[in-house]
Amino acid sequence: QVQLVESGGGLVQPGGSLRLSCAASGIMFSLYDMGWYRQAPGKQRELVAGVDSEGRTNYVDSVKGRFTISRDNTKNTVYLQMDSLKLEDTALYSCNADARWLGVKYNYWGQGTQVTVSS
Repeated sequence: QVQLVESGGGLVQPGGSLRLSCAASGIMFSLYDMGWYRQAPGKQRELVAGVDSEGRTNYVDSVKGRFTISRDNTKNTVYLQMDSLKLEDTALYSCNADARWLGVKYNYWGQGTQVTVSS
């Protein structure tokens, strides 16, 4: 029923750019806070960027000025534009949908898309 499908990951050189997409189905997308998380081997998963149902955004300090999160409610899709990529951005990037503010008990996750920054 609920499905989040990420795409856009791949191999890119330092300084390059990628745009990740997360297409959602089975939820009232516009009511959900959406976030991009990442996890690298041996490290904890961290929230990279979030955009709430009101369009407010937030970013982890390490990506501020380089990444931009946006959402298109007509397409049920959230994006992460990643510019000036660094080696330390290498991780599995996963999409999350959260409507706890509306009383929804569970949030939802996609399968992830791999981003590898390498020269």
